[in-house]
Amino acid sequence: VQLVESGGGPVQPGGSLRLSCAASGSIFSINAMGWYRQAPGKQRERVAHITSGGSTDYADSVKGRFTFSRDKAKNTGYLQMNSLKPEDTAVYYCRVEGVESPLGFTLGDYWGQGTQVTVSS
Repeated sequence: VQLVESGGGPVQPGGSLRLSCAASGSIFSINAMGWYRQAPGKQRERVAHITSGGSTDYADSVKGRFTFSRDKAKNTGYLQMNSLKPEDTAVYYCRVEGVESPLGFTLGDYWGQGTQVTVSS
């Protein structure tokens, strides 16, 4: 299973970015997905999470600004980030949870390589 994240980059405060996380490989289904971020000198924190049924939850710091959606048919998740702030600057990581193979094996959880988001004027 491979995860490819894209959509990061530099943006001015108040701007928007849309991150994508595409999973590929021997995948029959993905239970849940999450976006995490890690700023320099800080621990990795969960930003947003979405279940197989589409239920979402967000860190308090991003509620009302970030929206997590997924296209189950494409095994892809999207994080729409609006009203970005300098404190949102971090490497953003995608995680898929409960991956199941076409033969019914539970493959586990996987992390993407991360994409840098820099919010600065």
